[in-house]
Amino acid sequence: MSDEIQERAGVPVLVCDPDGPPVATEQDALDLIGAAFLGAQVVAVPANRLDDRFFSLGTRFAGDVMQKFVNYRVRLAVVGDISAHLAESSALRALVHESNQGGQIWFVPDLDALDARLRAAR
Repeated sequence: MSDEIQERAGVPVLVCDPDGPPVATEQDALDLIGAAFLGAQVVAVPANRLDDRFFSLGTRFAGDVMQKFVNYRVRLAVVGDISAHLAESSALRALVHESNQGGQIWFVPDLDALDARLRAAR
């Protein structure tokens, strides 16, 4: 599978291939945003594609990536099990909790949970 735009819960979502290239730089995030401009409102990135620096908040990489999505008004969904990262960082737990309260950036365990969030956000 390659990255593809799918209709999920009535919303066009760029579903990224779990085996695709890592998101390791701000430019990688911008490339996903650019791909979303082909018709997606949400980018669903598998957690395993995010560089480990994303989950280490001291690097500021997560903040930089998330800010790009906010600036371009493209929603970001980090999809997958991040429990190991959450166990290591109370700051990350707080970020995930806060993000999931809003409508711009979500952390969800799987695409079914993303579908439920999209339906609830209508």
